[in-house]
Amino acid sequence: MPDLPELNPVVHGRLRLSLLSLLSGVEKAEFTWLREKTEATDGNLGAQLLKLEEAGYVTVEKKFVRRKPQSLYRLTETGRQALTEYVQALKRLLGSTMG
Repeated sequence: MPDLPELNPVVHGRLRLSLLSLLSGVEKAEFTWLREKTEATDGNLGAQLLKLEEAGYVTVEKKFVRRKPQSLYRLTETGRQALTEYVQALKRLLGSTMG
């Protein structure tokens, strides 16, 4: 059996993978938009975004708009590369198990 590729555990979580995928298609996204798209709870979404931020995959800009807090998330180049590598590894994994 060929060596199976490693899947990045930071990217591999369902919600984190969804967040990286969503962010890869936009310049930036508000916390509330990400919450709507993923249907995650505030607490879970915040925890997963923090993991992505700690890994250097996303950055966050926090500001106030009309006295309300707003958090804007962006995918970093490191995050884009991690997502690309994850997809490539997944394709290799599927290719080796389906062939």
